[in-house]
Amino acid sequence: MAFLADVLDRVKPSATIAVSQKARELKAQGMDVIGLGAGEPDFDTPDNIKAAAIDAINRGETKYTPVSGIPELREAIAKKFKRENNLDYTPAQTIVGTGGKQILFNAFMATLNPGDEVIIPAPYWVSYPEMVAICGGTPVFVTAGIETNFKLTPEALETAITPKTKWFLFNSPSNPSGAAYSRDELKALTDVLMRHEHVWVLTDDMYEHLVYGDFVFTTPAEVEPGLYDRTLTMNGVSKAYAMTGWRIGYAAGPLPLIKAMDMIQGQQTSGACSIAQWAAVEALNGTQDFIPENRRIFEARRDLVVSMLNQATGLECPSPEGAFYVYPSCKALIGKKTPAGKVIETDVDFVTALLEAEGVAVVQGSAFGLGPNFRISYATSEKLLEDACSRIQRFCASLKD
Repeated sequence: MAFLADVLDRVKPSATIAVSQKARELKAQGMDVIGLGAGEPDFDTPDNIKAAAIDAINRGETKYTPVSGIPELREAIAKKFKRENNLDYTPAQTIVGTGGKQILFNAFMATLNPGDEVIIPAPYWVSYPEMVAICGGTPVFVTAGIETNFKLTPEALETAITPKTKWFLFNSPSNPSGAAYSRDELKALTDVLMRHEHVWVLTDDMYEHLVYGDFVFTTPAEVEPGLYDRTLTMNGVSKAYAMTGWRIGYAAGPLPLIKAMDMIQGQQTSGACSIAQWAAVEALNGTQDFIPENRRIFEARRDLVVSMLNQATGLECPSPEGAFYVYPSCKALIGKKTPAGKVIETDVDFVTALLEAEGVAVVQGSAFGLGPNFRISYATSEKLLEDACSRIQRFCASLKD
């Protein structure tokens, strides 16, 4: 009898974590490696947020918290949704988790039965289908390719919905593509969802504040109030506030769902770290002045990376509306050979050969459900990005028929 659970046969390890680990190992061996696989800002957590955490420690805020979060943070979350998204939630309709991952996981654990389907646009964040599988559901992938700027069309969404569909999982701006949906594009999707009352919406808004140019962020329940009673709106402090390691995610939604998620979390981890919660209170309630400056820096990096990649032989790189990723296609390079004679047959071959030849670590698109592409995180300095893109240009130019 096998000791490990059968469900593990349906789950793959995180490709993004694997790439970062490989880059660290090569660095430890003395190789000059530029890692562009990590999905976290390179900025430090703002001083006012760190000070709030220190104050919380000094006040003795070091005990267990309520499972769903301290009242002060749940109040701040409700105010944030009203202030920034025009969504009315009571603090009781909110929940705090140990990162956005736990929020998603608990929502699926609370709602999925065997055979229930979750629609996931591809490319998708690597953890989405694995979470669905662990919780007994069936991921249903719908391609949103480069020809639609990695955005799902309403026609494709309509076709994917079946009587077994329980959730539509929506992420804008997107990890891995950076694509973000305008209000009109989002309204076209919500119009479809309004025709299917059994389908709930789980929206991952983690990159909300990282949008560029004159793009205006919107979220499904804001665009279509008719979806309010079947939408879980998830967010967190990781990206906009450079707080990845603090591990605070949050969500708001219908009270019965929040109560079910609270029950699961109560048997799983209980409340999130007390100090991190107090830091998150300051993040949401305190000054937001640093966000536009960080956004400006990210936008300049995006423009640099998109320009340099589009100058590389055989790459096509759309300019995304948000997040801090680009998702170039290397389709024109499939079938080419490296100077050592190895044939590039897949995007996995491409990223492996790139790492070995030039020391640039990126993540293969097939890990996100759509290739032949690769994901670059530009959450690092312009100097490193320029160096990395020059190496990518050199690598692409070295490939021969």
